Amino acid sequence: MADIIEGVKPTRMQLLEIRKKRKLAENGHKLLSEKRDALISEFFKIIDVRNSLRKKVESSLKEAFSDLIDAEMIMGRTSVVDVARQIEPMDEVKTTTMNIMGVLTPQMEMFSDKNQLEYGFLHTSAKLDEATLKFRDIMRDIVKLAEVEGTIEDLAREIEKTKRRVNALEHIFIPRFKATEKYIELVLDEREREDFFRRKRIKSILAARNNA
Repeated sequence: MADIIEGVKPTRMQLLEIRKKRKLAENGHKLLSEKRDALISEFFKIIDVRNSLRKKVESSLKEAFSDLIDAEMIMGRTSVVDVARQIEPMDEVKTTTMNIMGVLTPQMEMFSDKNQLEYGFLHTSAKLDEATLKFRDIMRDIVKLAEVEGTIEDLAREIEKTKRRVNALEHIFIPRFKATEKYIELVLDEREREDFFRRKRIKSILAARNNA
């Protein structure tokens, strides 16, 4: 049996207050349980997105690196490195947040105004062009993958926090409120029985005196 709340006074006023708190705790438990279940459902949906996106990135990287190796074989590694130095750094990544059931999750998007390759075609291979374009597309997918991974981490933390609250309500607070409620009811019932017998005895004594 759960422990009762310390320092509680077995009065009717206190009983009403405990019942009110117990109902609030039960309502909170119901809402948090629903939130936990919804978060878990969303979590596994995003896991599926992450797994699919990761496979796509891995496959695309293999293709891009294959084209890069072919380009090195055709042009020579030094020439490929010289061309790579002409390419500007990665495009700008804009970050914002999105609210998923009260959880702020990252949103990342790569912006680019580059519609063509940044180097001349005279001394380059078509394989290098293909590799460059593929790596550019892969970067967008990698940024999206980072966004999804961040969302998974944020949701996992919120799920764990919500589960702890649900467990605390279910196994500590609600049982404690119920035990305290029962304790007060037993004390009040015992007092009523004592008062009943006391009144009955007083009535018997008064009746005996009147008869005498």
